[in-house]
Amino acid sequence: MDATPLLRSIPMFEGLSQEDLQALGDALERRPFRAGETVFAQGDAGSSMYIVENGDINIHLPGEDSQRISLADIARGEFFGELALFDEKPRSASALATTDSMLLELQRSTLEGYLERRPRAAMSILRTMSERLRETNTMLSARAAKNVDEEFEKNLSWSDRLADVVAELNGSWKFILFLLVLTGVWCTINAGVLLKTPVDPYPFQFFNLGLAILVGLQGPLIVMSQNRQSLKDRARADTDFKVNLKNEVNIETLLRELGEFRAEMKQKRDSSPS
Repeated sequence: MDATPLLRSIPMFEGLSQEDLQALGDALERRPFRAGETVFAQGDAGSSMYIVENGDINIHLPGEDSQRISLADIARGEFFGELALFDEKPRSASALATTDSMLLELQRSTLEGYLERRPRAAMSILRTMSERLRETNTMLSARAAKNVDEEFEKNLSWSDRLADVVAELNGSWKFILFLLVLTGVWCTINAGVLLKTPVDPYPFQFFNLGLAILVGLQGPLIVMSQNRQSLKDRARADTDFKVNLKNEVNIETLLRELGEFRAEMKQKRDSSPS
């Protein structure tokens, strides 16, 4: 299978000529992985990046009691593990195939030879890495917590506010009591007791028409409000995920630094004269 169309859709390789893409595609090695199989684990030595040709890959941090902390889900046309191409440090996260997958592997030695022959590709790769680094720095340095309700309220139009008011009113006893009182008063007035010539005599066709119009308008307004509430719930869930992820990363950093501090203090105690 020709990997050129897949490579062209990846931002890292945009701007490359057809010849350059073809040469890079020929240098890739296809690696199959079954569902549940680990591509690499955190701490493993890395020397290659992967491009997803088919399947789904989950990038995560291993946790205690087999509870992993999911960082991202990688699908067809996306890539991961690119940091291993530029340093010899261990993998910073783990990758797991969640479905049967076919990955295109690019080795560091292959990329080095490729860039020596085609130096233009280096700028595209560096640009993509810079964008990812900026996104990570923004997430870790900025406050992840935010008031979702306040953010939504700032962008509401008058029609959105009207839909919320209608939905809130329809779910209250005020509306039920108002409708009962209105029905009783209307029927009493138009039953011929107070008026000799009622405006809407029995069977109160005008009143029934008004109720039908009211019900017809209530439905779409309530659905609009519910849809917006669903968007708000998804925004809350996304915010909670970012807060929890940031807390997990910060806690792991603190634990690692605490462990290093304890090791350093123990080394000083062992080296100091008794």
